[in-house]
Amino acid sequence: MESSSVDKLSALINELPKQPWYGADLYNWKGFWYRPHHLSSTMAASSNFQAKDDDVILTSSMKTGTTWMKAIIPTIMNPVGRTDDDSLDPLLKHHPNELIPSLEIQVYSVNPHPDLSNMVSPRLFRTHMAYPLLPESIKTSGCKIVYITRDPKDTFVSTCHFMNSVIAARGVEPWPMSEAFESFGKGVHTFGPFHDHVLGYWKESLKRPEKICFMRYEDMKKDPKGEVKKLACFLGRPFEKDQEVEKVVWRCSLERLKNLKMNQHGVDPWLGIDYKHYFRRGIVGIGRTTSLMR
Repeated sequence: MESSSVDKLSALINELPKQPWYGADLYNWKGFWYRPHHLSSTMAASSNFQAKDDDVILTSSMKTGTTWMKAIIPTIMNPVGRTDDDSLDPLLKHHPNELIPSLEIQVYSVNPHPDLSNMVSPRLFRTHMAYPLLPESIKTSGCKIVYITRDPKDTFVSTCHFMNSVIAARGVEPWPMSEAFESFGKGVHTFGPFHDHVLGYWKESLKRPEKICFMRYEDMKKDPKGEVKKLACFLGRPFEKDQEVEKVVWRCSLERLKNLKMNQHGVDPWLGIDYKHYFRRGIVGIGRTTSLMR
């Protein structure tokens, strides 16, 4: 990016509303909160990304089961995911983050006009952008959107543990949960406000269920086989045998993913975050057992 463009972007960001969050500043752009390095790439993706009709876009707020879906969707789309040959399983050598590139964290983080012409179709992408901020081409093309959400209390607790683990690895003191809770309640958190994020996709999914598959983490935990079958049909990749469903569910189970060597020792090259921090307990209802929210 040319220096003049960088200066203009910096000036724009500095004029936006600002709030502290986990030792850094968040900036509010068009009603949603971003860190500066995510904001510039989000702006670029929102303006420049051109979707194809067979693209699949995974969307979510933060810590709602996104990593799980980053494993499930590529496994459904890749015929290898349904076979009994585990040696070809991409999850053995790749963290789920690598299987679905992020528009704002990876694709548009360096170049506002990246060359995506060499990507094989169907292309898989992910984003934390709220529905109003999505590129128009995603909204108007034939591409599919998969949205995953979670109980807000559980989302908050998961976010709190994740962020404090990340900043602790960098020598920063943890942010008190009471302060983080107050901030979350006000909608001030990365990619928040949470409820506005969820409602945007929920309302649109009611209008266009063939366009947006709205999924809940709790449903995935309760009936993984049924939810994976539903997702596969939505993506145009229905299963022919129950054994295929069971294989995908097993391959992408949180317990298996958590224990894979790649996910225990690797580091995300884009964020510098240990892969192990993306996997915790994954329990439904953890927010109800946290004293702060009883």
